[in-house]
Order: sequence, then structure tokens, then C-alpha cells
Amino acid sequence: MQHRRPRYRRRLIARALGTAGVLAVALGAGVTPSMAAGKASDRQSATGSSPDEDSTNWAPENDSAALPKDTHPAATLSRGRASAVQLKLPAPSGPYKVGTFSQHLVDKSRTDPYVSGNRARELMVTYWYPASSTSGHPVAPWMPSISGAHFLYSRGLSPQQVTLPQTSSHVLAPVDTKLGKLPVLLYSTGLHSDRAMGTALAEDLASRGYIVIAVDHTHDASEVQFPGNRLEVNTMPAGSHSSDTLNVRAADIRFVINQLGTIAKGGNPDVDHAKLPSGLSKSVDTSHIGMFGWSLGGAAVDTAMQLDHRIDAGANLDGQFFGTAPSKDLSRPFMLFSSGTHNRNNDSSWRKLWPHLKGYRVDIQLHGSRHLSFSDNEWLVPQVAPLLGLSPEQVQQQYGSIDPDRAIKIQRVYLAAFFDKQLRGKHTTLLNGPSGSYPEIAFVR
Repeated sequence: MQHRRPRYRRRLIARALGTAGVLAVALGAGVTPSMAAGKASDRQSATGSSPDEDSTNWAPENDSAALPKDTHPAATLSRGRASAVQLKLPAPSGPYKVGTFSQHLVDKSRTDPYVSGNRARELMVTYWYPASSTSGHPVAPWMPSISGAHFLYSRGLSPQQVTLPQTSSHVLAPVDTKLGKLPVLLYSTGLHSDRAMGTALAEDLASRGYIVIAVDHTHDASEVQFPGNRLEVNTMPAGSHSSDTLNVRAADIRFVINQLGTIAKGGNPDVDHAKLPSGLSKSVDTSHIGMFGWSLGGAAVDTAMQLDHRIDAGANLDGQFFGTAPSKDLSRPFMLFSSGTHNRNNDSSWRKLWPHLKGYRVDIQLHGSRHLSFSDNEWLVPQVAPLLGLSPEQVQQQYGSIDPDRAIKIQRVYLAAFFDKQLRGKHTTLLNGPSGSYPEIAFVR
């Protein structure tokens, strides 16, 4: 990926303001040859110069992702359509209704490493949680209107062609306090990706009784919309090292956990004093915290757990590790959950980590999936592929042969089983070995 210059960023912001609600379709996370071979240095750059055609596309080159080189959305869309394609997300499968809200947080103890001027580190996070009632509370959009026009290669799309999905979550619905204290899960997304890319998994875990918090890592993410319609875009310097990026993300996660403590004491850490849902302070259980992430966000789980011992269990969704964290012992439970083209056999960083996992550990692989299958794009891209002129073969190249509905269902079930076991003490046999109900899952011993 080539980094945006300031003048182009101004054009991107202007376009976002003028095309609110646009879908940016992610297809294809490129890898450098060294990463594809599983020989990445601990000082591997977090960004690359251009995508290639290698089939091993699990390295975090750019998880906001680019359209394939031969795809030209603007030309394809000029054919026109009678009505917009309304995109949809899968509904949560748990027994509880889901509420949501976002927070604007500022860490005055840190400066943002990706911008000049000694600006304090600033974050946007989204919460999902089980709600007692959703009546009278509006359904939340998948992304805010301006940041909905989010990916670089989406400039050929407009609201006339594509309408972003609504979620199954309701803004500021009251927390279901009858459930008592609720364990917390934090989510970190892929490199240059947006926190919304984990919505299908986050909503489902919330519907099963968790408080889930997705973190946008500002100026690493392609764009983050702040209150007042302010849009902050990716300003990560060229040549940034993945290990350094992971350290920034881990510090972001630690800061967000600190803010949970403020909420649990009845405070409100939102710098704009935005309203919190009723019952939240009574429901946050800061003694049972887990974390999961996709791609570079999955690698951030290990780094964050090394930094903050309050994280009791972690799950990495198909992310290559960087830096020194995988060389250090970790005594808390950890799940490795990989795509069909990635595992310890071709990722030296996973092989390095495995013997250092001294607590409960499990390594599972989802056959038929690819790296991008662990994001919301697994569900969204097939819906819009005909509009972009993408063939089934092109979609399968990036998302695998597994049915999107099946891929999401299996990820939901196994993530819930892992965190239920580790944070709630719920016995499950699903993680003991292969299951006839889910033959797509293989256990890597």
C-alpha cells in the first residue's frame, strides 16, 4: 500500500462528506514475499508497497484491503442500476437483545505517535451489550454516515448503488441488569481496517451475555469519525514496523480497560460527556476480561496480554505475530483460530508462540476459509460482487469456498465456546476435538 499524501487525504475527506453511506468493499490483503513464506522479521514493516498474487494472504499488509488490480468499480457502475443494493448483516444468534453506543476517549498520558504537534492519543470505541428492552431506541448503522465512505478503492460507489447495512443493535438501550455482572471482551481489527469490521462477531457475543468493546486505533485505521463529523484518516508513516504498531495498539487496549474501571465506579470517561445506557455501571465485570482480534488485531492480543495482566484470555483470528511478545511465556488461556491457508505449518511466528503458551491453549483451523473470512466482508462482499463485476472465482480467491453464513456461524460458536469456558467456567466439549456438527474445524495438535 502506498501512503496517502496530505493533499489526497483532503480529497478523501471531501469525498466522504459528499458520499455518506457508501460501502467500501474490501477484497485482497496483499503480502510481501517474505511474509508469505512465513519468514517475516520481528521488525517487518506494517505496510507494504503493493499487493501481490500469493495465495498465502494472512499477513497484515493492509486489512482495509484493495480491490483486485483488474477491477474497476467506476467503469462497472456506469452501467447503472434501478435501485440501490441494500446490504445486510447476519442477525445475532444468542438469546438476548443487543444495545450499543460509542465513546470518545482521550488518553492525556500519551501523545499520538502518528501525527505531529504532541496531540494526546484519541480513540473512538463501540460497545455492544445485552439489552433488557429495545423499544424506542433506534437501530444503529453499521458505520457512521461519513466514515461509511471508508476505503480507498470505493470511490466508484455511491448511495445510489449501495446502501450500508443496519445492525441488529439499538442505540443506548438499557443494559439487562438481571443478568448480573457481565464479562468484557475487547476487539482489535486488522491493519488499516475499521472497528465496524468485527460487528457480526461482536453483536453475537453481546447477544450471548457479554459486553464487547471494539477499538478504532486512530491514524492506523483507514478512517475514524469523531463527534462533530470530524474524520481522522490513516497517517501511519511509511516503513512503520509492525512490532511498534502492536505496542501502540496494546497501549490503546490498556487505556480502554482503565476507562472500564471508571464506568464501574459510576463515572463517565467520554470527553464529550455523551450519555451512557442505564445499568451499565452495575453490569461491567472488570474481573473477567477477554480479548480477540483479527489479523494484526489478533497479533495485538498477545502483545496486550503481555502488557496488561487484567486480560484473562485471548483469541487470535488468523493474525501473524511480530516483535518479542511470541517469545515470552504466557500463562493465561489462548486460542489460535486460523483460515484454511494458514497455521503453524507455514507461519514461523505461530510456531514460536506455541511452546510459550503455558496455560490452556487450543489451535483450530477453519477449512475452506481465507484471511478476509474473519471480517464482516465475508458476509458483505458476496452481496455486492455482481455490482462490481466480480466473478465467483474472484470472490472465492479472497474469501474461500466456505459459505459465508456457515463461516460466520462457526466463528461465532467457537469463539463463544472458548470465552464461555475461560471467563464463565462453562463446561463445553466443543474444544476437546473434532465435532460432527462442525466438520470444517480441524484441531492442529
